[in-house]
Amino acid sequence: MTEKTIFVGDTAQQPPAQHVKGEFISLLGDTFYKIENYDGMAPFFMSLVSSSNHWLFISSTGGLTAGRVNAEQALFPYYTDDKVTENYENTGSKSILLVTRGGRTNLWEPFSARYKGSYRIERNLHKNIPGTALVFEERNLSLDLTFRYAWRTSDQFGFVRSAWLTNTADTPCHVEFVDGIQNLLPANITSNTQNIFSPLLDAYKRSELDLETGLAIFTLNSTLTDLAEPSESLLGTTVFQLGLDKADYLISSLQLDNFRNGLGITTETEIRGRRGAYFIHAEAELASGEEKAWHVVADVGQDGCAVDALKNRLNGNRTELVKALEQDIHLNDLHLEKIVASADGLQVSNDALCTAHHFANVMFNVMRGGIFSDGYNLRTQDFIDFVGVRNQDVLTNHAAFFSELPAEMNILDLYARAEASRQADLIRLSYGYLPLTFSRRHGDPSRPWNRFSIDIKKVDGSSKLGYEGNWRDIFQNWEALAYSYPEYVEGMIAAFLNATTFDGYNPYRITREGIDWEIPEPNSPWSNIGYWSDHQIIYLQKLMEFSVKVHPGKLKDLLARPIFSYADVPYRIKRYSHLLKNPYNTIDFNWDLQHAIEARVKEHGTDGKLVRARDGQIFHASLTEKLLSLLLAKLVNFVPEGGIWMNTQRPEWIDANNSLVW
Repeated sequence: MTEKTIFVGDTAQQPPAQHVKGEFISLLGDTFYKIENYDGMAPFFMSLVSSSNHWLFISSTGGLTAGRVNAEQALFPYYTDDKVTENYENTGSKSILLVTRGGRTNLWEPFSARYKGSYRIERNLHKNIPGTALVFEERNLSLDLTFRYAWRTSDQFGFVRSAWLTNTADTPCHVEFVDGIQNLLPANITSNTQNIFSPLLDAYKRSELDLETGLAIFTLNSTLTDLAEPSESLLGTTVFQLGLDKADYLISSLQLDNFRNGLGITTETEIRGRRGAYFIHAEAELASGEEKAWHVVADVGQDGCAVDALKNRLNGNRTELVKALEQDIHLNDLHLEKIVASADGLQVSNDALCTAHHFANVMFNVMRGGIFSDGYNLRTQDFIDFVGVRNQDVLTNHAAFFSELPAEMNILDLYARAEASRQADLIRLSYGYLPLTFSRRHGDPSRPWNRFSIDIKKVDGSSKLGYEGNWRDIFQNWEALAYSYPEYVEGMIAAFLNATTFDGYNPYRITREGIDWEIPEPNSPWSNIGYWSDHQIIYLQKLMEFSVKVHPGKLKDLLARPIFSYADVPYRIKRYSHLLKNPYNTIDFNWDLQHAIEARVKEHGTDGKLVRARDGQIFHASLTEKLLSLLLAKLVNFVPEGGIWMNTQRPEWIDANNSLVW
């Protein structure tokens, strides 16, 4: 096939390079994996990781969503991944350059599709091994300029978008540019509001600029409500820049077309009823080989005190502030490496790609299942807090036990003290105490029905322990974690067994606070209840096999000891005759029991979700009984020559429908 030269007006189109390859390179003092000519691939989705509570999901197109803790504290709108991918022209990074060389001025928008084919370009993507930094690079071979920008995070400062502009020609050039980020969200906006009420939301937005410091503050004039009550919004999103001494500012995208057309811009100090943006307007004379760098720094949920403190820092020594920023970014990387190292995620080998994969695998494991905050050590107050949430009666009835505990102790010492008490509830809760942190559910814009929350800090900024996840995701990651912390393996087994039901199944979610299950929502077509019965046992089996290896005889000692509990999930599997008549509808929801459980939880703690004996106390079972209940659930549904009949509404019909997709 003969290739044709295609023109747009008088401009011959220059197709991008299509040869995609990957390699490790050194960049920013770190090792990065580089994908050369990544724009020759279909758009793909990535995440950036932080040792703190940041989250950032980004497409190779440049579109992104980001924030802290969860989707309710977003810096950019939390949309599904297809929308994030498609919105790259109006959300996230945006750069527009007017390049003058030899008396001619050229318009260049790196990473934009607006003028695709106008220049010979090469686009490269770089991500460091920990996954804490992502660098986009566009080399304009026609203009002899290279523009790079990176996304990184800082616990102290927030989200850092750094930019570098390099003159690769032998001659100097003049560049006038507008650069920054757009579609910024103020504070106090829920993800539901972002997705459903965005036109109304825009009307409530207010953007302000402090001319003295270049600090922009994005707020709501009031929170969205239909109630007859005051609704002040007292938190804001802040953005500032470092690195450009002489600059003008835009706090909206309204004047971008004026700049594209060479009409100049006017600094904006207040904008109402428009989506927020933060753009720096500056000029630079670049000698041959010279590079200009700057940073745009944004954070969410800032109160008045934080804003004043930030203004004071910006009025101080900005060179020192840049150093502090880079140091805090480095500290974030170091803390993440320590987290991964504590789960044996650091390797050294001759295969760099293999060791990078191992680091990533371990990192994503602990992001789901969590990591033990201080190895086998624990703070007694945190254990007491844990018991207080689970069972207030145990705290009251065994006050002497808790008062005798030292301020800090080893988990094995706690087990020994609990065993010596001979109290089933103390033993059960001690083994069930897993001082994990860094865990979150596996939600992201590609599966937004799972609501993640990186809840690792208390209000005062101190570390907060906890874990949360769907049953499968927690236990499959604990299997790997057990190899790094074998003394916790019986605690993991106990967490599994204490949450299974009389009829041999497990609830949907498990957290530090206890268990959770799905409740019918008649008005939601996506609402469903049931037990996920296809893959639960293998996780218990692997944990038990490991226990036998590292602690021979330990499980045998538990066979006849009634120290385990049953989850009181208000699902009732219908009789066999009903299953035959309608295998699509096999479970009834017991609303009376649900209400009784809610009352117990309110009065006693989350142990109210456990089965009670006739005397009202928690019913305890031995390891033998617990294992038999799981085995019998499979045996009674075994169909000779057919397999195990999965008749608990999940996942059999979901997976059957999913198979049609493939």
